[in-house]
Amino acid sequence: MSVIIIGAGEVGFHIASRLSKENRDVVLIEKDENVIRRIADNLDVQIIHGNGGSPVVLKKAGIGSSEILIAVTNSDEVNMVACIIADSQFHVPIKVARIRDSEYEKLYSKEGKDGLHIDFAINPERESVLDILNLLDVPEATYVRDFAEGKVRLVGFRIREELPITNRKLIDIMKDYPDKKFLIAAISRGASTIIPHGKDVVLSGDHVFFVSQPKYMPILLKIINKEGLRTRRVVIFGGGNIGFSLARKLEKRGINTKIIEEDSERCAFLSQSLENTVILHGNGADQELLKEGGIKDTDAFIGVSDDDEANVLVSLFAKRMGAKRVMAKLNNLSYLQLVSTLGIDVVISPRLSAVSSILHFIRKGRVLSVKEVGGEDAEAIEVIAMETSDLVNKPLKHIKFPSGSLVVTVVRDEEVIIPSGDTVIRPGDRVVLFSLKSSIPKVEKIVTVKLEYF
Repeated sequence: MSVIIIGAGEVGFHIASRLSKENRDVVLIEKDENVIRRIADNLDVQIIHGNGGSPVVLKKAGIGSSEILIAVTNSDEVNMVACIIADSQFHVPIKVARIRDSEYEKLYSKEGKDGLHIDFAINPERESVLDILNLLDVPEATYVRDFAEGKVRLVGFRIREELPITNRKLIDIMKDYPDKKFLIAAISRGASTIIPHGKDVVLSGDHVFFVSQPKYMPILLKIINKEGLRTRRVVIFGGGNIGFSLARKLEKRGINTKIIEEDSERCAFLSQSLENTVILHGNGADQELLKEGGIKDTDAFIGVSDDDEANVLVSLFAKRMGAKRVMAKLNNLSYLQLVSTLGIDVVISPRLSAVSSILHFIRKGRVLSVKEVGGEDAEAIEVIAMETSDLVNKPLKHIKFPSGSLVVTVVRDEEVIIPSGDTVIRPGDRVVLFSLKSSIPKVEKIVTVKLEYF
């Protein structure tokens, strides 16, 4: 598979790095020579200096034989022009563009992929707002993603010493829940992610990922001793696009919301545009301002300013002053592992959200969605089981899955199945699999149509 990526920022670099490690044919286009010098020694891909919206540069990158174009520069216009050229002149099958401007988003929604020559438009900020809202739905969750049109929910929790599942084997934990309402799908421990087996033990400090139906979330909350809690009060640090959009959503949910914003003009805009949100003008690091904002009674403090370091610092202040749960937005992916050790409950990464959205176009088979798990160590992949793939018409225990992979859910019409070794997947089923990054190429072979089908 030949892929052209335009823009070597966090998203472009991360996608290029992932694909190069999977031995994909990747060409990366970047116009900033300083960026090229910085990344050249860290990426095993072809790098071309130039404007990704130029037909000459695209020809040099081999656009005529490419299967996917991914345009993720900081310019919506460049991204859109590149997709138009790729479609109209070179007939590239799949075009993905990052679009942030709300007017362009409306145009894309109105015209569709045929009108703008874009197969999929991604907006990292919008994805981040959806991620935060999902997290607020599940107290103490550090990770929440939905699959199968909301029928399946993947939730991550940090495990504490006093919980009933701590220091126990998975096989013994599941004996307490014989009705199989959930499955422990992965364990993130330190810098590594484990696809667990029955003899694996859950330890204090582990980040454990559960798969279940949304209606069974009370069972999981009972396990982590957080049943019955609801998010009622939220303080947002940063009144930019994410903070503003999030506040509007929270207002509709009837949640008491406050925004801390330092820019006076932005404060005026927020005051005029929001109905029930309290706007606090000042520096989020001002502890008196945090007290004024009622931080000790806050259920969730969410740092979403444009400054990564400020988001972390102010969130830590809020945690120390009594906020029950703190989230910080980070654009720099290199900070992820470090920040999680400092006391930040949840890291929001627009870049990782964008990467997950893009990956499902790259994965082979009838892939519906891809979500990164445990930073970038593993993926949850949702596929349609195809008639001639190795995935169907035999018990799972008879399928030779690669080490580091696991089928975690099967959705058949309205039925959600937590699988066992005797479960048989049928053609047309929606299947959610977990896989370590190293096992993904082998998983792709299992879920794709065999050549003899043709």
